[in-house]
Amino acid sequence: MSPRKHKLTSMSLFSGCGGLDLGLTQAGFDVLLANDNDAHCVASYDLNFGAGRILHGSVTQIDESVINDRLGSKLAKGRHIDLLAGGPPCPPYSKSRFYRKNKPRALADPIGEETLRGYLHTLDILRPRAFLFENVFGFAYRVHKDAFNCLLSTAESLGYQCSSAVLNAADYGVPQIRQRFFMVGMLGHKFKFPPPTHRDPGKAELNGVSLPSWTTAGEAIGDLDTLEKADDKGHFAGGKHNDILKLIPPGDNYLFFTKERGYAKPLFKWRSRYWSFLLKLSPTMPSWTIQARRSNNMGPLHWRNRMLRIEEVKRLQGFPDDWKLTGTIEKQWRQIGNAVPPPLAKVIGTAIRAQLESCGATS
Repeated sequence: MSPRKHKLTSMSLFSGCGGLDLGLTQAGFDVLLANDNDAHCVASYDLNFGAGRILHGSVTQIDESVINDRLGSKLAKGRHIDLLAGGPPCPPYSKSRFYRKNKPRALADPIGEETLRGYLHTLDILRPRAFLFENVFGFAYRVHKDAFNCLLSTAESLGYQCSSAVLNAADYGVPQIRQRFFMVGMLGHKFKFPPPTHRDPGKAELNGVSLPSWTTAGEAIGDLDTLEKADDKGHFAGGKHNDILKLIPPGDNYLFFTKERGYAKPLFKWRSRYWSFLLKLSPTMPSWTIQARRSNNMGPLHWRNRMLRIEEVKRLQGFPDDWKLTGTIEKQWRQIGNAVPPPLAKVIGTAIRAQLESCGATS
């Protein structure tokens, strides 16, 4: 049987508004079923992928009967899902937990424990040919080793050979410096992560290969800046710090006003705030990481001293302009900020597909 006889199939968990699934679709996967417990994400997913493909509810509600009911008629006789993909909620593994010491981490967090085990339970039910797991790069920190080891040991016990890496989205053409943890497990052989397609402009070559420079924020959203709106009150930035925000050079943050940076009359103590406080984009660099929470003083903020618009946030995450979102501006921002950048998902998905097909016919 030809390995291309059937289109490869996938199922996603914690699917959000569909960033990961968009990239996998562009890589040639047919996403048959998705899942999320947020009503706005589900509504957005329906608008972009068509109604009826995503389950609204907790991952803990997925069992064999649900899988058989929703996928039984969509798969050819004797075939299984080729790929399970998804990234559980990231707060239990986020950098902010190092500052908020009253909050539990990793599997000590009830949400972290429930969602990771829900992912692994679905993996056990499906037994796809491969799985893709995504999270913040903090998932790989030593302090979170219980979660990492749970993922790795459970997957290996199910027969998967696993590879993990922390990838920077900017290295794959996304106009954003965004580091994320990925683990890919495959039956029969070990996955090889795709090499970068772009490079830090400070590096002339990467492994002896000359690559195009990172895509900048100016290249991504510069044309939208010509569409300044007359009434932009909803994007007022800085709050009580609006006046000093205007003094910060593009690409810099509140540290500009510290003694250590040579400011004559320091306004802030060194490292007394989050890195993103009054953080401003530079049009000559990729964006800093887009956060899930919209704030008027936590960046990245536009180099024109205003908050970013949803149209711009979509571009910086690699979403197409016509990607539909539901809910308030804050809800839309959260959906985009939590998503996997589709171009990065496409690169990884393409590599998974190629390595699955090189192993022979789909199951």
